[in-house]
This record gives sequence, structure tokens and C-alpha cells, in this order.
Amino acid sequence: MLGCVEVPSDRGLEGHSDGDVVTHALCDAILGAAGAGDLGRHFPSSAGQWRGASGQILLARSVEIAAEGGLLVVSAQVVAIAEHPRLAPHVETMAKMLAGAAGLDPGTITVGATSTDGLGFAGRGEGIAATAVALLAPIS
Repeated sequence: MLGCVEVPSDRGLEGHSDGDVVTHALCDAILGAAGAGDLGRHFPSSAGQWRGASGQILLARSVEIAAEGGLLVVSAQVVAIAEHPRLAPHVETMAKMLAGAAGLDPGTITVGATSTDGLGFAGRGEGIAATAVALLAPIS
């Protein structure tokens, strides 16, 4: 799973929850922008209840945590960094799925994909990275 979408690949990602690095990066961006810490604070790998948890659940809860602090996600962007699999064909679906999981209007979240042209762990196909930024505003 990447960006709440099952992306066909002969490889998989490991993680305490579902390993969805795209969704997890978005969660971290939302929680950070809300001044609420990060995924590890709210969904620690030491807590068995989060083992295998869907990124969709973590994202919905991250948005709730921001709302509990009086904040609404206005816009967000996630960029996945991977050589394989090719993600460009999936980014629009990821954006729609992420917005749906977050309970946000379509278009609030955008997803991009890039590669490192063979450099680093992502370039060697040893993993996938993602960066994200989120803009939050007070709930009116």
C-alpha cells in the first residue's frame, strides 16, 4: 500500500503498521503542523494495537487530532521518492484516496512522485521515502 492504494510490485514494504510511507509522511506533516508531535507519539510501535494498522486509520485519526486542536487541513502535498515501482500512474488515485480517508475535499491533497536516478537507498531499490507538507488553519 502506498497512498492508500495497492500498487502492484514484486517487492513490499515493512513497517509496524502497514508500511505505507506515503500516508505516514502525510500524517507526520499534519501532526507536525498542528503542533501535535509525530506518528511515533500517537501510534507507537510499542503499542500492539497499531501492528498492521491501515494508514487510512492513522490518517483519519491524525486529522481528528488536528481538529481537536482547532485546526483544519487546508492543503497538503506528498512526494514519494522511489525507483521501483513507477508511481506516476498512481498519484491521482492516491490523492483521491488520501483525501477520502482524511475526510477532505478532493483536490485538498496532491501527490507527486520522483526518483533519485539510482542514488541512495531509494535509488538502489532498498526502500521508498516520502516527504510531505501540510497547511492548517483555524476552524471557523
